[in-house]
Amino acid sequence: MDVQTLTFIFVGVSFTLYIGIAIWSRAGNTDDFYVAGGGVPPLANGMATAADWMSAASFISMAGIISFVGRDGSVYLMGWTGGYVLLALLIAPYLRKFGKYTVPDFIGDRYYSNIARLVAILCVLFVSFTYVAGQMRGVGIVFSRFLEVEITTGVLIGMAIVFFYAVLGGMKGITYTQVAQFCVLIFAFLVPAIFISMMMTGNPVPQLGFGSTLADGSNTHLLHKLDQLSVELGFGAYTAGKKSTIDMFFITAALMVGTAGLPHVIVRFFTVPKVRDARISAGYALLFIAILYTTAPAVASFARVNLINTVNNANYKTTPSWFKNWENTNLIAWVDKNQDGNIQYLAGKAFIGSPQFIEERGAEGERKISNSLTESRNELYIDRDIMVLANPEIANLPNWVIALVAAGGLAAALSTAAGLLLVISTSISHDLLKKIIFKDITDKQELFFARAAAALAIIIAGYFGIHPPGFVAQVVAFAFGLAASSFFPVILMGIFSKRMNKEGAISGMLIGLFFTASYIIYFKFINPSANSAENWWFGISPEGIGTLGMFLNFIVSSLVSRITAPPPGEIQDMVDDIRIPQGAGASYHHLKS
Repeated sequence: MDVQTLTFIFVGVSFTLYIGIAIWSRAGNTDDFYVAGGGVPPLANGMATAADWMSAASFISMAGIISFVGRDGSVYLMGWTGGYVLLALLIAPYLRKFGKYTVPDFIGDRYYSNIARLVAILCVLFVSFTYVAGQMRGVGIVFSRFLEVEITTGVLIGMAIVFFYAVLGGMKGITYTQVAQFCVLIFAFLVPAIFISMMMTGNPVPQLGFGSTLADGSNTHLLHKLDQLSVELGFGAYTAGKKSTIDMFFITAALMVGTAGLPHVIVRFFTVPKVRDARISAGYALLFIAILYTTAPAVASFARVNLINTVNNANYKTTPSWFKNWENTNLIAWVDKNQDGNIQYLAGKAFIGSPQFIEERGAEGERKISNSLTESRNELYIDRDIMVLANPEIANLPNWVIALVAAGGLAAALSTAAGLLLVISTSISHDLLKKIIFKDITDKQELFFARAAAALAIIIAGYFGIHPPGFVAQVVAFAFGLAASSFFPVILMGIFSKRMNKEGAISGMLIGLFFTASYIIYFKFINPSANSAENWWFGISPEGIGTLGMFLNFIVSSLVSRITAPPPGEIQDMVDDIRIPQGAGASYHHLKS
């Protein structure tokens, strides 16, 4: 059976499963819609959290980045994994004990101010829409290749599926759908990794195959071979770092603290019955996340070696079918600069910007490119987001494995998109309408507004998916920077500092968000030609600037809090109560009195 037919079957079965779960677990009230009734078991919540966390950036783009940049790509592994530990230890249990629906709910009540709540809502929308753009692009990429439709059409199909189970089921439907999506995505990621590890190194465990010798009898280690190939082509050693130490630190820190400030991940810990369950589910989620994250570097290395061996110096007319299949998606492009009919894959850009195709064919059959060529001898353009999806085809794995990866990529993108869209919906219906504008609306009216807001958010997210501001992991990295600079300081100080007041929180969030967003927008959209280390502040790239924004947030919020009135006594008692272990409250208050 061909790949497209198998993909239709796998994707169709998985989508039917998701829709069936949404119907079975549809939300009947706002409690179900916002936090799944607070009754999700820790194991299920751990799986749902892992699916919510492992987005298209984790499944599709992270290994693609590592495959292209080598050791520097480890910032994503260290930042995202370390950030989850930070979230599980310092934030999740305390917010679960606080017992509210959303992050703006916590900020609004903790800082006794609807202005603080409004600023938090603004931050949620800014971060979530930035993040969801990457997910919808991931959906479009999968559909464009495996179902042979335009990326725009793929995004529209993804929107329709998410609309159904997010609007109907709310958090209750999303939670149990994400459990199924985790099973699909982790199976889809591991199966080809195990296949390719066996083929290349003879070791069925990818994490061990990553450090093993090749099975071709050369007695050469995989990474040593990859270093040799990379140097020969002018890319530099794969295992050598190219980024400055300060930029590596700032990017890693931005990803870590951004993780701890992501509202769609935090809200998952509101869905379990008890504070203890929040800690247990965090442990399960970390275990499930580690399965994929420890496999990704191996997948990246396997894909890079196979890509170079398959493509470089190959005659275009005899290239494998996978190359022409992906060429039809406009995510791979070749131009015969030296007119020899062979593909030269070398360091340097082949085109100025991304290639734009026209329908004419060159002498060797290559598709004509409408934009200008660069002076580099490199003739090949590859979108790094395709590496994980194309990897089984490059390695010539069975068609059912290729179709399985397509279903896994969709599961990863849709699971996170649904979580983000629900956070956007909740922020509008509960935090903005219920708490600020229409305080007297009924539960039924609030549920209607929540569903309407989810529908509107899906439309906006679809637009960003069709017109994304960057490749998947890059867009997601910006979202983490924005979360790091806006949410993390005020949440952390809201839990651990009784002196932190509303004036400090509001000013800190605004300064952090404005500074970080301005820096990113300037270098990525206003003046991209200046986006280089010599022009960055202190050598910090836009991907890492969220850490500096976080420091500004901490400094400004602390200073403003010190020169303005302290929080009311009941707010300070609330902070004490959040930090007291459950069951110890009576003895604490007895000692305090």
